[in-house]
Amino acid sequence: MSQKNITLKGITWDHSRGFTSAVATAQRFHELHPNVEIVWEKRSLQAFADEPINELAKRYDLLIIDHPWAGFAARTGVIVPLDEHLPEAFMADLAENTVGKSHESYGYNNHQWALAIDAATPVAASRPDLLPELPTTWEDLVNLAKEGKVAIPGIPQDTLMSFYMVCSTLGEDVCKSEDKVISDEVGLKALEMLRNLGQYIDAACYDMNPIKVYEAMTLGDKYAYSPFAYGYANYSKRGYANKLLKFHDMVAINNQKLISTLGGTGLAISSDCKHKDIAAKYVEYFAAPLTQSTLFFDNGGQPGHRKAWEDTYVNFNSMDCFKDTLPALDRAFLRPRYHGHMFFQDNAGAPIREFMMNGGDAKEVLHTLNTLYKQSKK
Repeated sequence: MSQKNITLKGITWDHSRGFTSAVATAQRFHELHPNVEIVWEKRSLQAFADEPINELAKRYDLLIIDHPWAGFAARTGVIVPLDEHLPEAFMADLAENTVGKSHESYGYNNHQWALAIDAATPVAASRPDLLPELPTTWEDLVNLAKEGKVAIPGIPQDTLMSFYMVCSTLGEDVCKSEDKVISDEVGLKALEMLRNLGQYIDAACYDMNPIKVYEAMTLGDKYAYSPFAYGYANYSKRGYANKLLKFHDMVAINNQKLISTLGGTGLAISSDCKHKDIAAKYVEYFAAPLTQSTLFFDNGGQPGHRKAWEDTYVNFNSMDCFKDTLPALDRAFLRPRYHGHMFFQDNAGAPIREFMMNGGDAKEVLHTLNTLYKQSKK
């Protein structure tokens, strides 16, 4: 590397999992390469889900992104195809050691647009001190909800992911046909099941994202169980939360454990970055299995490399969170990533949330979803 001082700017999201983990890798990379300074900034989780990456790519060299942006990235070229900037053997290792479809989720049109540095899907979480016996079926879950002990993330984004999850578990994935989100039969059944649960969920939960659910579960004793929220291993780490959470695989519908909707985050490089070679070296350092299972994890990160998920040290320090939820990650559903899907994702959750809270006509909700879907395809 040249000796002139170089500064790269990155944007991530506002949680220890997204921010302190990235800052730790940046600091160590700077110590290894003193002429390179990497400055991470953060934004809210909602802004992370909402703000278009083409706007961010104008202001930042490094971007932590959500995988549904992959189709948009491939079409617009706002971030660089990493397969053209990183060693072939390294990329092959990431593909081989993916957690579920995490690596694949950032691939589109035969290019890799981001590296899965963080893997997540909705999983179950409990307070072992409050709930000695876990529910195993959807019926068990509804019964537990009747006791007021269940919290779910109920903001529109999360209720949409829950709808995808129930549809997948009933045997049909969403957004496979041209004019319908899902068949009427499966769509109506999924909505009725969600409403059946939703009517027993505390109204406060409908303003919560997964972080708020976990904070509520660890700061007070009201909620003992969360059946499906994007997993955050932080809350099972000593010293992080007031009361620790134990993460688990989820309940079953008709003997099929829930197939939840893959999340996680990816690390990308802006096409406007003036030092792509150095940015690529940092990205490689960040995603390497050793970094992922030590420095990144120790500073709040939730790894995306399979070797970290299977690592004894990582599991010992998170009450086996990774080992116990890996089956859920491996079967998770990969969200649609066609160019217009973000429009659908931004708008389709609200009618589902309203129906889960207050009931109504499931056919009308499904009609609204289909209308939004057709608009998104344009």
